[in-house]
Amino acid sequence: MNSGKVGAAMLGAVALAGSAATASPVPSTTVTTTYHHTEVDGVGIFYREAGPKDAPTIVLLHGFPSSSRGFDTLIPLLATRYHLIAPDFPGFGRSDAPPPSAYAYTFDHLAQTTDHLLEALKVDRYSLYIFDYGAPIGMRLILAHPERLQMLITQNGNVYRAGLGAKWSRIAQYWADPAAHPEVIEAFLSPEATEQRHTAGTSHPERYDPDTWTDEIAHLSRLGQHEIQAALLYDYRTNVAAYPIWQAWLRQHRPPTLVVWGANDPSFIPAGATAFRADLPNVEIHLLDAGHFALDEKNDVIAALILAFMNKHLPSGAPTGG
Repeated sequence: MNSGKVGAAMLGAVALAGSAATASPVPSTTVTTTYHHTEVDGVGIFYREAGPKDAPTIVLLHGFPSSSRGFDTLIPLLATRYHLIAPDFPGFGRSDAPPPSAYAYTFDHLAQTTDHLLEALKVDRYSLYIFDYGAPIGMRLILAHPERLQMLITQNGNVYRAGLGAKWSRIAQYWADPAAHPEVIEAFLSPEATEQRHTAGTSHPERYDPDTWTDEIAHLSRLGQHEIQAALLYDYRTNVAAYPIWQAWLRQHRPPTLVVWGANDPSFIPAGATAFRADLPNVEIHLLDAGHFALDEKNDVIAALILAFMNKHLPSGAPTGG
């Protein structure tokens, strides 16, 4: 997609998203988020939960190097109508971070642990919100249990090669020979890169809380994090290899899918959003004037789009997740 087309698509999407947000989803009742820690697969897993348990469930899957805390502002806007569960993956947030010698840090394993958490919570029907690292984890959940998926919401959760920005060519060198390219992982985990994941491409830097990336920098500085994140970055190559499998599943099953994408994201570029249309003719796509962490800039807009989408596609009396 050329820059002119991206600009036009963005303007149209922003206008549409703005109109959706005119009825801003201000909670009509007090929403209480609760915080839990339970053991799954021998690992302590932290998760946030909100909303009525007999309502349809939305599972929120976070990205790198964040945690379920990234959904703090979104959860109250959805939890008056839906049951929300937002886990921290092993090695992230407040979940345990055992060394790689004790827990294999692969996306297969993170998905398996997340799957076992949902089973322990007796959540067997859900919609998925996938973002960044949450996308390959979510797609593994979908393929393992396609009958459990109600709707798919992707916010800069990429499943197409077309969506990979320029930095991924350098990461591909790391995949080919990690020992020969230590500078790739060092740059990937650097404080500068951690801040830029939030601020690069934004037209509203004042909307970003600096505590977000300073907390992430502190987390990545913890003992053992370098090894954990290096293992996951190396394993990310398996996600790219699985893209055709995931795309084929989408083509075959065509789940109701909402794409809300920060179009200024240098990591997962807008072509990753528009690529869904090739496999999902009825997909709803919104390119927003935002960066990678689009919720930080467009939380109300994204919440309004999700509420409208869920209301449109979730039949009355549909099975719930709780």
